[in-house]
Amino acid sequence: MSIRSISELLQDLDSQLSGEHVTLDEVLKGFHERGFGFFLFIFALPTALPLPGLGINLIIALPLLLLTAQQAMGRKTIWLPQSWKTKKIERKKISTMISKALPYMRKIEHLIQPRLGFVTQGLFSNIIGILGFIMALSVCLPVPLTNTVPSLGIAIMAVGVIMRDGLSVTIGALIGTAWVLMLLLIVMFLGAEGIDVFKDTLKSFI
Repeated sequence: MSIRSISELLQDLDSQLSGEHVTLDEVLKGFHERGFGFFLFIFALPTALPLPGLGINLIIALPLLLLTAQQAMGRKTIWLPQSWKTKKIERKKISTMISKALPYMRKIEHLIQPRLGFVTQGLFSNIIGILGFIMALSVCLPVPLTNTVPSLGIAIMAVGVIMRDGLSVTIGALIGTAWVLMLLLIVMFLGAEGIDVFKDTLKSFI
């Protein structure tokens, strides 16, 4: 059975949607069982931008926490509050977003291909969710680049899940987990002062 690419899924979604407005629930149904990967990818991209302030980080991380927690619990479909699911979006905006995203998706697809598919399914899917949840918690921390690196890890894992590419999932997991472990080690050995030193060091390179 061939795995449909992200660009093909986006084109299918665009052709399935009708009317002037669509709901988030309709978009979810368009991606079927791969909705987790798609929405994790969409929400991880904005959080890959360095944003200061705990409050801002937490608000941005909430969708990632919600999605990864459900994935960790083994849910096959995404649960969202009814107010989110019924929220209407202009179909024209969806089509515009898809048309702009397709060229980039096609470039990404040259690097990602179905391989080691078992890493994206079954018990491994729960493990992906657990690691993603830990990375999303890291996004909440008010430390420079705590958004960027773990969110990058989540985004890479998400694309791997969509394309059934276990290698991409593994790379994303290693990137995000290594970053979280590094932060934990700094706190364990240097305490709160270590975070300040780490922040100052990062700022000198930014």
